[in-house]
Amino acid sequence: MPLTPASSNSASSGSVSSGSVSPKAASPPASSAPASSAPASSAPTSSRRPRKVAVVGVSLADCGRVDDATPYALHAQAARRALADSGLDRSVVDGFASAGLGTLAPVEVAEYLGLRPTWVDSTAVGGAAWEVMAAHAADAIAAGRARAVLLVYGSTARADVKAGRRTSNLSFGARGPLQFEVPYGHSLIAKYAMAARRHMHEYGTTPEQLAEVAVTARANAAANPEAMFREPITVDDVLSGPVIADPFTKLHCCIRSDGGCAVLLAAEEYVPDTAKDPVWILGTGEHVSHSTMSEWEDFTVSPAAVSGRLAFERAGVRPADIDLAEIYDAFTYMTLVTLEDLGFCAKGEGGAFVEKGRTGLRGELPVNTDGGGLSACHPGMRGLFLLVEAVRQLRGEAGARQVHRAGGRLPELAVASGTGGWFCSSGTVVLGRG
Repeated sequence: MPLTPASSNSASSGSVSSGSVSPKAASPPASSAPASSAPASSAPTSSRRPRKVAVVGVSLADCGRVDDATPYALHAQAARRALADSGLDRSVVDGFASAGLGTLAPVEVAEYLGLRPTWVDSTAVGGAAWEVMAAHAADAIAAGRARAVLLVYGSTARADVKAGRRTSNLSFGARGPLQFEVPYGHSLIAKYAMAARRHMHEYGTTPEQLAEVAVTARANAAANPEAMFREPITVDDVLSGPVIADPFTKLHCCIRSDGGCAVLLAAEEYVPDTAKDPVWILGTGEHVSHSTMSEWEDFTVSPAAVSGRLAFERAGVRPADIDLAEIYDAFTYMTLVTLEDLGFCAKGEGGAFVEKGRTGLRGELPVNTDGGGLSACHPGMRGLFLLVEAVRQLRGEAGARQVHRAGGRLPELAVASGTGGWFCSSGTVVLGRG
């Protein structure tokens, strides 16, 4: 049943609406004029340069333990909240991106939301999909092929397992190249564990250093009222837990939660009509590496080494300029090696870099400021949550976990880097306030 704007906080089913749009008008034709004063044309504002692209709306759906909602409902809830956050009318949205739900994603989700987009994307490269699709959306908007693109994700992974609607995945399938690995019990966690062990062998990285990643993530989550787990933990707590896949114990691994989120990107001419200050897309990069472990040339190098370099080059900034980083952290090793590959420290120095609270909220480089997938939420694909948290930090909306520069100033630059599969893919986005 369609929802009225007054129901924007509900996780019930229904199409997206905002502003004064009637729920009965939930599916306007693609040619409908935007409600804002910005021009309806999707052509670039200047023939001499591409349009600038901003994140103008972000939101979380209900996260953590959500037993009374469907994934579709969480998509709708997140979409409505992002539109409300932006202050733009839904008729401006002519692009849509989603992955991970439905037989014809994103067609089914767009239909459920009452959207009929003229630009779509459902790039399926695992958790990195959201940074990759954000890059595609920014390119489309800059080129005049879309006005505004809505990226949405929602999942009830935790509730489904608890209710017996699904089981945990030991592998991603046994067809194609994966058929040569699956018979030997090579689970997803085992692949990450192998990579972590190689880094320990090559560079002397210790279990204690990996545990520091989990401890800092939990400390960051303690300042986030929306985080699923907020109780402090110690290195000893991490190391003494049950072994899942050597060297990973339980607390080295991400939590399983429900939840959803949404991000709205728009062309620069719509920014004057938005409710909040824009956060600009400054540079993006994407890269795919391998699907079988035998084709991964170096277990100590992730595809972020390429996507990060491209994103920084295109943004015209250096890693040293970044104020905070949101990094995909399904396992502690992911944070450590991605920090290396993005250039925040040299290869092999990630273990020392994450020690002594350096990546905490008041550290040299705050990382995963909401608590990350290790403590805040991880409903299955976390990449879009990285963008939401980065934008909230740059806007100064993070409350007790807000990061500040010297003199109490708000951060200027952030990077979000998503990883998919078992270091199979990577997408990196550099964001800025100015």
